[in-house]
Amino acid sequence: LPPDNRLDDEDRQQAPHILRALARAWEWRRKLETGEVNTISDLAAAENLSDRFVSRQVRLAYLAPAVIERMMVKQEIPAVRIIDLIDIAAKPWVEQESAVFEQS
Repeated sequence: LPPDNRLDDEDRQQAPHILRALARAWEWRRKLETGEVNTISDLAAAENLSDRFVSRQVRLAYLAPAVIERMMVKQEIPAVRIIDLIDIAAKPWVEQESAVFEQS
């Protein structure tokens, strides 16, 4: 990858993978919020996945609404990898959109 971790258009054909990960993260968030599962550990056990994987992936459900809309409704391809999206979800919402969609 280039030093800034941005991908060129040819490498960004992962949108279906990202959309599936977003949908799964929202489903996991719903299960946690409704009490269907009590903890990340319970969720990970139910999904037969590691706690660390689930806790990182569920962060995608906390991306800014503007980011979610651009990816899900407008079907815009992010300028970053899914692993970067997970880290970007920890940023304030006002910073997320430019971090996800703008090429440097």
